[in-house]
Amino acid sequence: MRDLLIPYYEHPSVRPAEWDAIIKAAPRLYGVVLNPASGPGETPDPAFAEVAARLRGADVRVLGYADTDYGRRPTADVVRDIARHRDWYAADGVFLDQVAAGREEFAYYQRLATAAWGAGCGTLALNHGTAPHPSYARIADLLVTFEGTWESYTRLGPQQWRGDGGVRLCHLVYGVPAGVDLAEPARARGATVHCAVPGMGDHPWGTLPHTLEPAR
Repeated sequence: MRDLLIPYYEHPSVRPAEWDAIIKAAPRLYGVVLNPASGPGETPDPAFAEVAARLRGADVRVLGYADTDYGRRPTADVVRDIARHRDWYAADGVFLDQVAAGREEFAYYQRLATAAWGAGCGTLALNHGTAPHPSYARIADLLVTFEGTWESYTRLGPQQWRGDGGVRLCHLVYGVPAGVDLAEPARARGATVHCAVPGMGDHPWGTLPHTLEPAR
């Protein structure tokens, strides 16, 4: 089952073995979030373009990263990032980060969704980090309804999602001990897509799940 979403924020020239391991895991991947420079960057990066091409060749969905600052970032700036991911890296979709969860911000994200579809994005993933208002299920293919530490995840009860049943839910968990398989705990909490990494601190997504780490 394709149940892993990998947000790996390291440069391919610095961590080539890790990127090889991600591509080798292609049959298990829901998708990979491509994030050259907290977004697409100001100019195309050949190393990321090569990785994106390899992922697509392995039939892996490529999602371009764009920050929305909880609805405060100008729409035009986010749309520009979406277009650059499509033009420079042929991204299949977009992963919007720092997404607001309230009903009052929905119109902002609806405009971004319309722009993403117009740019040819086939998948829209929204990282709320918590359960959002059900209206977001109308525009998204994937909703990240938890992002946080393993310690806080173990205290999380079953999430009472009342949105549309057609959207998939995802949980992103960091600080996860070796030997922990997140698939079953995630499913018990309503998520069919997940990622569990050992990293902590300001940059946990510079680490891979234990099962994907390359041999040293």
